[in-house]
Amino acid sequence: MPLPSFIDMYKNLIELPSISAIDKRLDQSNKAVIETLATWCRELGFTVEISELENAPGKFNLLAKRAPLNEPATAGGLMLAGHTDTVPYDDTRWSSDPFKLSQKENKLYGLGAIDMKGFFAFVLEAVAQLEHAKQKSTVLILATADEETTMAGAQQVAKHQQLKPDYCVIGEPTDMVPVFTHKGHMSSAIRITGRSGHSSDPDRGLNAIEIMQQVTSRLLQLKEELKNKYSIEHFSVPYPTLNLGHIHGGDNANRICGCCELHIDIRPLPGLSIVELQQMLLAAIQPINEQYPRSVDVIDLHDPIPAFNGKPDSGLIKLAEKLSGQKAIAVNYCTEAPFLQQLGCETLVMGPGSIIQAHQPDEHLEMEKIKPSQKIITDLIHKCCFEEKQKASS
Repeated sequence: MPLPSFIDMYKNLIELPSISAIDKRLDQSNKAVIETLATWCRELGFTVEISELENAPGKFNLLAKRAPLNEPATAGGLMLAGHTDTVPYDDTRWSSDPFKLSQKENKLYGLGAIDMKGFFAFVLEAVAQLEHAKQKSTVLILATADEETTMAGAQQVAKHQQLKPDYCVIGEPTDMVPVFTHKGHMSSAIRITGRSGHSSDPDRGLNAIEIMQQVTSRLLQLKEELKNKYSIEHFSVPYPTLNLGHIHGGDNANRICGCCELHIDIRPLPGLSIVELQQMLLAAIQPINEQYPRSVDVIDLHDPIPAFNGKPDSGLIKLAEKLSGQKAIAVNYCTEAPFLQQLGCETLVMGPGSIIQAHQPDEHLEMEKIKPSQKIITDLIHKCCFEEKQKASS
């Protein structure tokens, strides 16, 4: 079966729901997306390995390898990586079906159009345009599961001891601007356990909302401490951020609140370890736990994601800057880069579409950017894998 056209690949990928969500009612398998990509990769001469996630049954990674013609696949080469899942969506805010690729006003609309199913259409189109007979080093395509929640797919790949590419490009939407570093991500629940009772006799209970008020006050102090203590000028927001994102407590006006929970988001800079940050968070609330023993618990909502700290002068970054005409930057969001970097490869984040569209209703790719983005991706693969003994820096 011949490889579908670029637009048809895009269309087929968008039509396959693969939502990742902490809420099990919304969470879906990505198996259909993985099987579709596997079929297309095999059509282009790749050998394909599909692995179910150890800690997430029903979720799958795909690793496709294509060696130079008539040669076995070896270590090295270029790995083009992306995730196959999407965030949930609010259908009341979409102006079209998020699972039907639609074209209007010179834009392609669909859930995953830029974050980031569409990247695989660009990669496969690029490989199809390059003659296998002229390939000099291994091309790898990695498609992961659950990036939008736990990043379990990338974490499992990081344990792959035989996988040793020279270079890795993660195709998150950066408008084809190379990204050499980004912040990490830590989400925690602060749970206050009080003692409920009738509101007419406050001393017979322990109001969790009142304790939470003290917690939020100390968290805001920690927020200022992070802002004043740490800074890296590469970032548009140069300090670690702390966001109070969700709070819920109590059930009725005439009951003393027995439980209150706050969800927070912290974005650490490179160089600020997750362990250090967790210790700072625990230290911030320790006085409250001393005042009200065993009343405050801190619970990770998912495994923390470390910051990605690449080298701005690496050969891969320099090549990406040359091909894109853009200087490499730092960004405030996070990706699978810190896990895939553990494979020992030069790593960067660069892909089609704007991050402004990610996680938004009416997610779309501007069609005028397709050809220039396709050229950069094709040239990058050619430079890394189709030139004789060519290093990414030349």
